[in-house]
Amino acid sequence: MTTQILNPNTDASAIPLAASLLRNGELVVIPTETVYGLAANALDPEAVRKIYAAKGRPSDNPLIVHISDFDDIYPLVREVPETAKHLAEKFWPGPLTIILPKSDRIPDATSGGLDTVAIRMPSHPTARAVIRAAGVPLAAPSANISGFPSPTKLEYAADDMTGRVPLILDGGDCAVGVESTVLTLAAGTPRILRPGGVTPGMLREVLGEVEIDKAVLDPLGKDETAASPGMKYKHYSPKTRVRIYRGSRKGYLRYFDRHPAPGLFALCFEQTAPLLRVPYVTMGKENEYLSQTQRLFDALRELDEAGASLAVAQCPPARDIGLAVCNRLFRASGFDFIDEAPIVGLTGQTGAGKSTVAALFSEAGYHIVDTDKLAREIVEKGSPVLSVLAEAFGADILDENGGLIRTRLAERAFCSEEKTALLNSITHPEILGRTAEEAFSFSERNIPCLLDVPLLFQSGADAFCDITVAVTASFETRKHRIMARDGISEDAALLRMRAQEPEEYYASRADIVIQNPDGGDLTKAVRAALERIQTNGVFA
Repeated sequence: MTTQILNPNTDASAIPLAASLLRNGELVVIPTETVYGLAANALDPEAVRKIYAAKGRPSDNPLIVHISDFDDIYPLVREVPETAKHLAEKFWPGPLTIILPKSDRIPDATSGGLDTVAIRMPSHPTARAVIRAAGVPLAAPSANISGFPSPTKLEYAADDMTGRVPLILDGGDCAVGVESTVLTLAAGTPRILRPGGVTPGMLREVLGEVEIDKAVLDPLGKDETAASPGMKYKHYSPKTRVRIYRGSRKGYLRYFDRHPAPGLFALCFEQTAPLLRVPYVTMGKENEYLSQTQRLFDALRELDEAGASLAVAQCPPARDIGLAVCNRLFRASGFDFIDEAPIVGLTGQTGAGKSTVAALFSEAGYHIVDTDKLAREIVEKGSPVLSVLAEAFGADILDENGGLIRTRLAERAFCSEEKTALLNSITHPEILGRTAEEAFSFSERNIPCLLDVPLLFQSGADAFCDITVAVTASFETRKHRIMARDGISEDAALLRMRAQEPEEYYASRADIVIQNPDGGDLTKAVRAALERIQTNGVFA
């Protein structure tokens, strides 16, 4: 089939030709504000079947019917409830689809065999002009091969549909970039079946209670029927395999260093791209959801163009329009997730209550990485580190069995700043390496970790923590805690306190600061820290 591409803004014949083709049962690709649509007369079952054939789309997947004026809805449904009128007043024309019980005029081919119909009024002027000129409502799913990313640019619609349709209308780039929000009013409480540019919060301002269908962020059940377009298990997928990383940005960057692979790309936010050492395709700006909806489908296609074999995507928070991005991304990957739990670094002043905080994290399911234990292990008999220490500080730091004489090493290592620095240069890299490996091994099994490291920032251990927590307390609280804990005098406690960094040091470096109240109950503060770690958009 020969395919014409016409721009209605420069060719006056484009709209009349499109209308004529549609009235005569043919297909036309039209632009909308969401994505390019593959349009046919929604009332003509033979024309609708051509959509399924052109897309290679299963016939049980319902289609959305597009109208140009609100009054066009009445012949298509059994009744129009007041809620639908309120929604139309607020959001039409625009990216909202409303599902209602259908009238007899809607063929089963259009509704996917359901007794409901999905209707929307697009805001793109070309789409509405074509509908008016054709004089019929249009069924118009995205103009792509079924299962592949929806086209938001003319070039992508042309790539998929040239030779399959007689006419493609050029309407420029689509403003929203993901398909419309689909809301059903046909079954009790209004329920979102597919998120889009009209968010749950916007709908609740009009309707009050609005539910979000479980299938928005989870696969459709084995025996469940798709009540809306875009609910199938895998959808919007490029040829490139896509996996979704659910963890922190630090963890995301770390993943590529720890799991190199041929053809591996990052699918990331613009702010992350400069930090990567692998090829990447960007999908908008972090926390600017509209930029993500405008970029997502193009980015998925660009992965194929770049020759990627595997792309690991950052996961946006599932809120606001980000819910729509997650929905499309999850289905593009076939729900293939990489879940890595947070690695939290814990530090703070002596006597502030770090051990109590660590115990509370442990009760919350965190694995505690004991750096003191690791420090003892690296100098066990026969270890490589022990040999290096003996060479640096004398063979007689070892007893006749090859074990470390700790007091003798301490005498020599702490006699000067230079010797202490030498000791640290030998032991710290090994301790840090083991700390990191233990933490990574648990994180990659989706078990959160807490690293209790007194010199977290000084040692550089914060580099492989996703988030850092510092515990501080008032001067008097710390003094009395140290005296009671260690059984020492006030002067001895003050000597230890003065040897540490001031509170400002930790406050300026840590992501979360827990101030130990004078009463000493840290439960509430730790609970707040845990909630922040889980819901700050990184580990949600």
